Amino acid sequence: MINEKSFALGNTGSAIRELFEYGKKRKQIVGEDNVFDYSIGNPSIPSPSIVNESLIKIIKEVEPTKLHGYTSAVGDQSVREAIAKYVNETYKTEESANMIYLTCGAAASLTISLNAILNQGDEVITFAPFFPEYRVFVEKANGKLVTVESKKDDFQIDFNALEKAINKNTKAIIINSPNNPTGVVLKEKTIIDLSDFLRKKSKEFNNVIYLISDEPYRELVYDNNTVVPYVTKYYENTIVCYSFSKSISLPGERIGYILVGHNCMDKVMVYKAICGAGRALGFVCAPALFQYMIPYVLGHTSNLEVYKQNRDLLYNSLSKMGYDIIFPDGAFYLFVKALEEDAIKFAEVAKKYELLLVPSNSFGMNGYVRIAYCQDPKMIERSINAFKLLMDDYKK
Repeated sequence: MINEKSFALGNTGSAIRELFEYGKKRKQIVGEDNVFDYSIGNPSIPSPSIVNESLIKIIKEVEPTKLHGYTSAVGDQSVREAIAKYVNETYKTEESANMIYLTCGAAASLTISLNAILNQGDEVITFAPFFPEYRVFVEKANGKLVTVESKKDDFQIDFNALEKAINKNTKAIIINSPNNPTGVVLKEKTIIDLSDFLRKKSKEFNNVIYLISDEPYRELVYDNNTVVPYVTKYYENTIVCYSFSKSISLPGERIGYILVGHNCMDKVMVYKAICGAGRALGFVCAPALFQYMIPYVLGHTSNLEVYKQNRDLLYNSLSKMGYDIIFPDGAFYLFVKALEEDAIKFAEVAKKYELLLVPSNSFGMNGYVRIAYCQDPKMIERSINAFKLLMDDYKK
């Protein structure tokens, strides 16, 4: 008999992916220019030139058996040293290359980290709205995901709600800043308050509570005064899960890393557990070619100005029409209040106008839709009238 949980996951798929596939079928029927697919967070901006330049250089200069051979299970040492040096110089911290584990993107980073720290019955708290796969990752690691809704006015952490949710079984909290699906950046004060809260609760429960910082969108911020705090500077028991997928438009190459904070309690033990989890899950030796690329691309991003222009066009246009939107400081998503209580029904109505919007139910709360604006600007311009028709539909 097959594993029923695995069958259920494979049989249903994610709402985002299903909508994406629906969009491809609609394009075949009504034409690509007539479908406004905002379903999936797939970067539309080309990678910076340094990506291809460095890959060509590596392919030409590195001996083939080394280039295509195994690295150390945890990743090439020189690459890990380059990451640590960059992080320390950029964020003024004291991270160690020996606490970095190279992975196949942020999904692998999260899966490995959760399997490293969770035991049967442990709970992990995250804040709604949240990336849907958190539940899959936590449950696969034999944990239980507990969700706490963020404050509706600014989508920062609601500490009163967190106080009610945390307990002696809480092993970790996952944060995601900039956030998918809201684009909200957690403020420095929020991080400070969360750090103080976790120290207090760790002492109260006599148990280490880890803070897992999921950071695929770290560099995707659009305003000069927007800063994403580097969490290891604020809370000692932090595990950072990073990916290069979004910042330099490489989602298909699956490369990222785990970083165990320099002041994490029993950090060597935590890191060894991460190594063990990576081994058990088959996540050893991330793709070597893209490991060797990392030192060249650190600090680079794709042309984020295009995303900013997309954000501003959509936010301003939809706001003028009467849509209620939380202003996003980062990532490439708008979180828009649905025009009726049931977000799933609202998303179905939007399909009448070939607008493909993801209902917020997928992200752990009702009443909103997510719009991924990492799209061709021309498509966004064409879609504006469809949003107006959708609004007019609800005004009838």
